[in-house]
Amino acid sequence: MNILKLKNWYNQNDIHVKVWALFIIYEVFITGIATSWWGTPGNYIFHYILNISLFYFHAFGTRKILSRNFKFKNWLFIPFVLFELVAYMAIAFPIEYLMSITISTGFKDPMKVTEVYVLRSVWRALYFIGFSTGYVFLLNSLQERRRVQKLERQNLVNTIEKQALENDLVQSQNNFLRSQINPHFLFNTLNFIYNDARKKAPLAADAIMNLSEMMRYALKRPEASELVPLSEEVEQIEHLINLHKLRTANSINFDLIVNGDLFGLRFPPLILLTLVENMFKHGNIAHSTQPSIVQIDYDRASLTLTTINMVNEVKKKEVESHHVGLENIDKRLNNFYKDKYSFKFYKDPLNRYFTEIKVEIDNPMAGLN
Repeated sequence: MNILKLKNWYNQNDIHVKVWALFIIYEVFITGIATSWWGTPGNYIFHYILNISLFYFHAFGTRKILSRNFKFKNWLFIPFVLFELVAYMAIAFPIEYLMSITISTGFKDPMKVTEVYVLRSVWRALYFIGFSTGYVFLLNSLQERRRVQKLERQNLVNTIEKQALENDLVQSQNNFLRSQINPHFLFNTLNFIYNDARKKAPLAADAIMNLSEMMRYALKRPEASELVPLSEEVEQIEHLINLHKLRTANSINFDLIVNGDLFGLRFPPLILLTLVENMFKHGNIAHSTQPSIVQIDYDRASLTLTTINMVNEVKKKEVESHHVGLENIDKRLNNFYKDKYSFKFYKDPLNRYFTEIKVEIDNPMAGLN
């Protein structure tokens, strides 16, 4: 395990290891040849550990200072370098003194703090501090270059995307002039947007699909005397519920309950859908304990449509317009069913609003193509 860790560390820092190895070999041999003096292995090991530690300590401190965001940060380098010089000699001298009085170190006399020693130590520390400073600025320069290259690439991508969007816009404008606006063109466009957004933004794609289906249903424009399949109205209610769930991050408390097979059953268009829209408009559909409910019960002889929702106290001023809409629904039901229906709407003591439509069904298949 330790060997694996060491290998991983070397793979991450191999360039540092190689550069330091070359530097140490170069310095040891150049110094030895120039001065005809060769130190002991222990002497070399201690001094290069100390110098390399100073190199990385100065690099770390310099990057921290440069990262600060205040006006006079450059002045911090003076006390920082003075601190490093003092710390360098405070660490070096005691160990060098101990080494000078031990056997086989190459030193004849014990080490003393002299002017020559201080100058030599300061010069050696500044030598590695200088290298370290250059290393930091090299790193910052490479980092800045990578950042600029990244921005240039991003700007290039944005330019290409902008040009593509402009081309698409011109093409769309030309297509618009050629095809004009019609339902077929509109739904094809919505379908294209849905397919394009499905992978990148699935929630937006779902909203587009639900809206497209509702618009398609609304544009059918049945005649005032026509009945439509009730199952289609139920599908539109599902689309409407899905849209509100997407818009509110699924925070609504809403149930749609269907009891009975609605196949073949026809009903006046947009009545049930209007009641559901009124629930969203006037009701509290996000109540935590009281769900809003749309329930459809059909047993081949009768049809019951029930809506239940908590009253939204904030929207009480809209109750009058709400009643006007309900009265219009009552008139439409009367035109279709005469005396074979009942329509009630009221608020109970728990502040819940009820609507209930009951219709006697003579022939559920009547008018079905």
